[in-house]
Amino acid sequence: MNRAKYIVVEGPIGVGKTSLVRILSEEMRARTILEIVEENPFLSSFYADREKYAFQTQLFFLLSRFKQQQDLSQQELFSQVTVSDYFFAKDRIFAGLTLDRNELGLYDRIYALLQPKIVKPDLVVYLQARLDVLLAQIKKRGRDFERMFDADYLTQVCGAYTDFFRHYDETPVLIVDSSDIDFVGNLDDRAALLEAVFRAGSGREYYYPKARTPSGGAADAASGGTSAGRDAAL
Repeated sequence: MNRAKYIVVEGPIGVGKTSLVRILSEEMRARTILEIVEENPFLSSFYADREKYAFQTQLFFLLSRFKQQQDLSQQELFSQVTVSDYFFAKDRIFAGLTLDRNELGLYDRIYALLQPKIVKPDLVVYLQARLDVLLAQIKKRGRDFERMFDADYLTQVCGAYTDFFRHYDETPVLIVDSSDIDFVGNLDDRAALLEAVFRAGSGREYYYPKARTPSGGAADAASGGTSAGRDAAL
């Protein structure tokens, strides 16, 4: 596949989506689209009481994400390489996780009106990581509204992402296990991941990074490299 012009990086909370987007944007001299999370006025309340504030939180995200995509499309978004830290379909992942049946029914009617107007990416990079890694990274970034973050909720989020990408086939997908690599601080890890992204072809592929030795070097893992036919990562 020719190098993608519109790349989306996805994955659960704390997995490093924005960090990878910034790295890709610098490497490709690309336009960056970052999700506007902190502007959601319901988010802090949602983490304190998910059942009470789920619908308001999700509807705000749905409409703000749609507006951001539409505004950028009108500016000839795809006339240059573009890298984003979310794709529109993620909104439905979270809606299915947090909304009750009646709320989800109303949400789905709104989503069905908006989704056909969204341009699909050329490539989705789906980052995965173990729960302990995600929790450590969430704690490290120190966002105020995440101080009450619930590990059980994050487990549900990871499961919802896994279920979604198990069946997702609308665009090419590169699934990356990022638990044991540091693509931000380690240049070798970064270069290997970028190579996997740029080499990604059509369909579904997997990137299994090389395992580290105790001394901090790298040794070939049995699953190292990129594979196009293994669903075990999901």
